Amino acid sequence: MLRDTECGEPRVSDVSKTITLAGWVNRRRDHGNLIFIDLRDRTGLIQVVFNPKTNEEAHRLAENLRSEWVVQIRGEVVKRLDGAENPDLPTGDVEISASELIVLNPSKTPPFEIRDDIEVDDNTRLTYRYLDLRRPKMYANLELRHRVVKLMRDYLDERGFLEVETPILTKSTPEGARDYLVPSRVHPGQFYALPQSPQQLKQLLMVSGVDRYFQIARCFRDEDLRGDRQPEHTQLDLEMSFVEQEDILKLVEALYIWVTEKAIPGVQLQKPFPRMSYHEAIERFGSDKPDLRYGMELCTLSDLAEDSGFGVFKTVVGGGGTVRAFTAPGCGDYPRKTVDELTEIAKSSGAHGMMFIALSNEAESIDALEPDHIRSVIKSHVELDTIKAMANRAGAKPGDLILMIAGPSGVVNTALSNLRGEMARRLDLIDPNEVSYLFVLDFPLFELDPVSEKWGAMHHMFSSPRPEHVDMIETDPGAVIGQLYDLVCNGIELGSGSIRITDREIQERVFALIGYSREAVEERFGHLLRAFEYGAPPHGGAGLGIDRLLMALTGQNIREVVAFPKTQTAVDPLFEAPSRVEDEQLEELGIVVRETAK
Repeated sequence: MLRDTECGEPRVSDVSKTITLAGWVNRRRDHGNLIFIDLRDRTGLIQVVFNPKTNEEAHRLAENLRSEWVVQIRGEVVKRLDGAENPDLPTGDVEISASELIVLNPSKTPPFEIRDDIEVDDNTRLTYRYLDLRRPKMYANLELRHRVVKLMRDYLDERGFLEVETPILTKSTPEGARDYLVPSRVHPGQFYALPQSPQQLKQLLMVSGVDRYFQIARCFRDEDLRGDRQPEHTQLDLEMSFVEQEDILKLVEALYIWVTEKAIPGVQLQKPFPRMSYHEAIERFGSDKPDLRYGMELCTLSDLAEDSGFGVFKTVVGGGGTVRAFTAPGCGDYPRKTVDELTEIAKSSGAHGMMFIALSNEAESIDALEPDHIRSVIKSHVELDTIKAMANRAGAKPGDLILMIAGPSGVVNTALSNLRGEMARRLDLIDPNEVSYLFVLDFPLFELDPVSEKWGAMHHMFSSPRPEHVDMIETDPGAVIGQLYDLVCNGIELGSGSIRITDREIQERVFALIGYSREAVEERFGHLLRAFEYGAPPHGGAGLGIDRLLMALTGQNIREVVAFPKTQTAVDPLFEAPSRVEDEQLEELGIVVRETAK
């Protein structure tokens, strides 16, 4: 080994020991006769001092050291002088008096400094990701990810689960997003698909009698990216036979309590996890993945708005829309510029605009409000008593700001949910030490596409309806509730699961409602339907995103918790992928590339 000690290890108890270190020069400081460097490796930093009286040759070499040079240093651990200690470093009470220096590899000047508080654009960071990952925060994220995955494996192994790897090259089957396709050289004109999830494979494992399966699975989806998506992601995939929904929820809850408390000692965690129906989540928070670490719940004002006589309200509610709002506490004095910023957030979420009611703190109560206590565009259109009734329903007090949106319910809920998150950040309502899990249950099994007016699966086509709702699949699909559940953490949907369909006839009815012909069903899903005819046990499971869990636990975006991520345009700047391939490769695969308009 080129070292016998790591940089973050030496303490006062090691004084007088001679040790060998190896790492990167983090910083060099020349104090004339003495040269100091901070030496860094994955475990931390330690100060090294080069004194010509100790070793003149080592001191001479140290004059040439620059940031990110890789060096080996041998020296004695000595206690720092009184007053020269660094309380911010675990090694801050000692330093290394260098007696030997070997330069293992010099370095060009990096395009950015290797420290956590840098400000550099994402494209540069991803282009030089191998440098970016040297930063302590990034290494800590990788280390946390390692611990989380190991804890998952250990927990499930102790409970009789078998880790089974499933194929990466498989068949293209629709599961909610576009597939990434892989051409076959052996079978010209035919393609494999990269799996969006191992959904059908894990169900086949249940038919096989595996009984308790899990996998740290790689999944691929060719869809438009956003802050919580990557083209490829990693999920904890698990499935169990002979279970009901409650059994899976209890397992997942116990697993995530175990993982979170072990990975983040001292974490604030609500136990047991709250549970909420899909309908309740939408009504209270406008989202099926609400963040419960703060309040500001939504309320519906449609009845008050419609009776107010204000034309905008009457048109929206009369056309089937809704008027909803929430209260931002203590924000009644927001200037117009700030309110305009919030309006732009609402518009970026699909709303036509945002109305507000700013309440002065001069009134003793809502009932004591006078017209000059109110700033609002609706003030000249809506009677004072109606504004008071709206404020009371929104739970407002004098000095508060009511944010209100009118329009189609889906747009209103999305815009208010986004505004709620924005206000929580602005008001510093989020405790960074709190981790808040939530189960969302009772999802509709189907949803109607407003454009095509066709039914689709809310989650996926293999989820079972409640037994009492099976007869409504064709007659009233919108009323069918599935045996579906989501796990949410800090407002991030970690993943979902369900009890699966194991009856061929019910599965075929679901396929038919969604619009698949018998021929298409046989071509795409025949293998699964045939398996159901050979004694398929009742089973269910979940697919829970590990990338998103790390996002929730660290409070960082997805590119910070993945070692080598893509940009939001699905580009890898490090490898410059995707890229063109040689004509010979295309010819061998029988592929002709045709330019298309972007």
